[in-house]
Amino acid sequence: MDDAPEAKAKRTLAAADAVIRQGRRELDWLGVLPAQAAQAVLKTYFQAWKNCWEGRARAPEFKARFRTRMSIDIPQGRDLHVVRVHRRWGMVNIPRLGRVKFRWTKDLPAGKHADQDSKITGARLVKDALGWHIAFRVTTLAPAPGPHPGPQVGIDAGITVPLALSDGERAEHGPWLSKKEEARLLHHEQRAARRKSHRKKGERTSRRLSKTYDRIARIRATAKRRREDWQHKTTTALADTYGTVVVEALHITNMTKSAKGTAEQPGRQVAQKASLNRAILGEAWGRIVRLLAYKLARRGGLLAEVPAPGTSQECAQCHTVTLGSRRNQAEFVCNNPACGWEGNADTNAARTVLHRYRTGHALVPAAGRAVVRRASHGVKPATAR
Repeated sequence: MDDAPEAKAKRTLAAADAVIRQGRRELDWLGVLPAQAAQAVLKTYFQAWKNCWEGRARAPEFKARFRTRMSIDIPQGRDLHVVRVHRRWGMVNIPRLGRVKFRWTKDLPAGKHADQDSKITGARLVKDALGWHIAFRVTTLAPAPGPHPGPQVGIDAGITVPLALSDGERAEHGPWLSKKEEARLLHHEQRAARRKSHRKKGERTSRRLSKTYDRIARIRATAKRRREDWQHKTTTALADTYGTVVVEALHITNMTKSAKGTAEQPGRQVAQKASLNRAILGEAWGRIVRLLAYKLARRGGLLAEVPAPGTSQECAQCHTVTLGSRRNQAEFVCNNPACGWEGNADTNAARTVLHRYRTGHALVPAAGRAVVRRASHGVKPATAR
């Protein structure tokens, strides 16, 4: 990349916009795209390079087609003309398409409900395996929330028990897919593997294989929708009930690293680790924390994070770590002769998480992370012995 002053002077949004305008005049396929959508893509692309030049991120790269989602941005809300025509349906004006019906799932500031302080500022069309969706950007003026009157609670995230609370409550769910859906998914995956084995390297994917991939994607998208629905309902209930929610600061990327190893030092129990990684990623713990962060902030609550190491081994009663206290997934018996506390292992971990927050072990907030704070006073818990 040329770092001469002339080259740096051309790294402006105005210069890039001039190139896009010229391309829209010369390329028919680019001219079909609405001008506003093209400018929105350009701004996103330019911001990615600006973050790279200023050292905040790496250089943007092309993504594989199967890792991207088709989306079109409509940056100005005044052209949408959103109207509610039924309790469950609305109409919106899409550039180049005209009036389009959409499912009304949430109240929008449209028609007589819109004003200067509450209005729709834009939208984005997104396509996934289940079809097209529209997401509206809305600006509203809401009063600052008062302090949340709810109690404090610690949460331990797991696989067998998705969310265990320090007060003994649990948030659980069933499998995201039924047995018939799981069998259908396995059937399509096996069929795709057979058809892929007959394809030569560099050969274009056949239509039959593409259709099989689409069927697999639709089943997985259904499971994802059900998981997100459960997460939204669960986090809303938690934000309504509790004023302070304490979670573990989990480094999920490190937890889900592959165990394959290298040719010189191959890994052990690779299949078991891969199954564990899929289970962890399937619970989407990071998304639960993000949902709790903004829902608690809207209600005047607080989300705090504490260090995660040792929470499942530390006794919530005497706060010591003794070898073998956690007998199995569900049973915890403190081996400290002076304690001997017995209880559920997940509840014990959640109580330990809450204790660490109350004794001043909340982490310092980082940029872009959930708001956390350090307790003003307290004594440090006992360490492992």
